[in-house]
Amino acid sequence: MPSAPVLDVLLAFLRLGLTSFGGPIAHIAYFRTEFVQRRRWLDDAAFTDLVALCQLLPGPTSSQVGLALGLRRAGWGGALAAWIGFTAPSALALIAFGHGLHALDGAAGSGVLHGLKVVAVAIVAQAVWGMARSLCADVPRAAIAAGAALLTLALPATGGQLAAIAAAALLGAWWCRSVPPGVAAPAQHLVSRRAGLLALVLLAMLLGGLPLAAALSGSAALQLIDGVFRAGALVFGGGHVVLPLLESAVVPQGFVGPGDFLAGYGATQAVPGPLFTFAAYLGTVASGPLQGWLGGAVLLVAIFAPGFLLLVGALPFWDAVRRQRTMRSVVAGINAGVVGLLAAALYDPVWITAIGSLADVALALLAFVLLMSGRVSPVVVVGLGALVGWAMTGI
Repeated sequence: MPSAPVLDVLLAFLRLGLTSFGGPIAHIAYFRTEFVQRRRWLDDAAFTDLVALCQLLPGPTSSQVGLALGLRRAGWGGALAAWIGFTAPSALALIAFGHGLHALDGAAGSGVLHGLKVVAVAIVAQAVWGMARSLCADVPRAAIAAGAALLTLALPATGGQLAAIAAAALLGAWWCRSVPPGVAAPAQHLVSRRAGLLALVLLAMLLGGLPLAAALSGSAALQLIDGVFRAGALVFGGGHVVLPLLESAVVPQGFVGPGDFLAGYGATQAVPGPLFTFAAYLGTVASGPLQGWLGGAVLLVAIFAPGFLLLVGALPFWDAVRRQRTMRSVVAGINAGVVGLLAAALYDPVWITAIGSLADVALALLAFVLLMSGRVSPVVVVGLGALVGWAMTGI
């Protein structure tokens, strides 16, 4: 089948970028409806195979699926068009929010920001609950998650998170062999092995070179880019799991204050598209030489680049890797570990930064109940939190 024009891919993903709320699982459902059922760009077997690959890779799962769909339909230009269309609406909205953040410096404005922080507690709690039910469905995986949470809290720096993920991978290979391996559909190679190897080499060079360049030059901008790039390279499960990694990359170093961090995370729930666009907000409000619109654009590219390189690197070798049962056991352990990572982040920094009174507890509980009911849009819940926070300033 001849490739469709890149413009068709751009317009299709732009519509999804403007309307796709609900996180990566919901995004994948939107993609299936649009590209399998409505447009018939591929069949269910091919779509499921792409989703399975992207779930095994670190990075933003739904965005990686979108990149693969764009690549399949219109080549490299299609991959870029899919990413721009799906990402630009939320990224631009969050950059604009970042520019207006410090205009909220009065009592009412601080109340709005506090309300967003409290809502973030409910949003992360909902993510922990939902992920635990699907990814920690037995005793071994629940134990891995608990151990990862304790290790992350005991060693709160990035090293503790990396140690938790590594330990979860090792324990998964040993304890998670009973996890069903699943049946993969026949794969279609979309990238040459040479291109895949080049992508993996470039990823390795950036992972090794960015921290070295930052250390040798003493550049705060390179340090910030390195931290965000590394977060994008280490996130298994996408979405909310990026929260603790980004927090450790920008808050302890003083690039972004903990209050501004959580306010932006709360605002991110009110926009469609991928949660990784949170990095665009962080780049906008960061202190130092990299900030504003330029900072937002640079960190947006930095957080998505590892996932794109990993996808390109994995596509040519997917057939061989997916048949390895041990690899699926390792990934099951990693998935359980990231649940523990997110559970630790729910306590520190989310809870201890946002909750300071019984009224805060009540608002967080109300938001959690509304989110868990499934009948209230996250956009409405975020707006309610901001409104209640504003109202509480006058009490």
